[in-house]
Amino acid sequence: MLRLDTNSTVSRVAESVRRQAARQEGDSVDMASLRQGLRVSLSDLGKPGQPPKNDDIDESSLPDAIKEVLKMIREIKAQIAERKAELEAIAADRSLDEETRMQRMEAVQSQLASLQGALSSANANLAKLVREAGLSQEQAAELSALLTA
Repeated sequence: MLRLDTNSTVSRVAESVRRQAARQEGDSVDMASLRQGLRVSLSDLGKPGQPPKNDDIDESSLPDAIKEVLKMIREIKAQIAERKAELEAIAADRSLDEETRMQRMEAVQSQLASLQGALSSANANLAKLVREAGLSQEQAAELSALLTA
C-alpha cells in the first residue's frame, strides 16, 4: 500500500534532540508527550480480519495503470479522512493547552494540505491515463462507479 509520510524527519530529529538535552539537564521526560509523538499505523493488509478493499478494482476490465492510480486515490482519500478525524480529536482535546493545540492542529493541517496536493496529482494522472486509454462506454461507466465507491 502507498503510504505518504508527511511527518518531517527534521522535526522528529529536533524533538529527539530536545528530549535528550532535557534529560542531560536533569529534567524529567514527559511520558504523555513522548507517547503522543509515537504512532504506529498498519495498512489494511496488516490488519487482521480486514478483507482487501480493492478487489473491485482488481476485478474490473480497466487497464492496469488506471487500476493502480485508482488504488492510490483510495489510499490517499483514506489518509485524508484519518487526518480530518485527527484534527477534530485535537480540537476536542481539552487536556491540551492552547499553544500545544494550535501547534498540533497546524501540523495536521500541513499534512492535510500535502495529501490534498497528492490527491490532485493522482486525479490529474488518472485523467491523462483515461484520455490515452480510449476507454469503451462500459469501461468509462465502470471507472465512474469505482471512483464513487
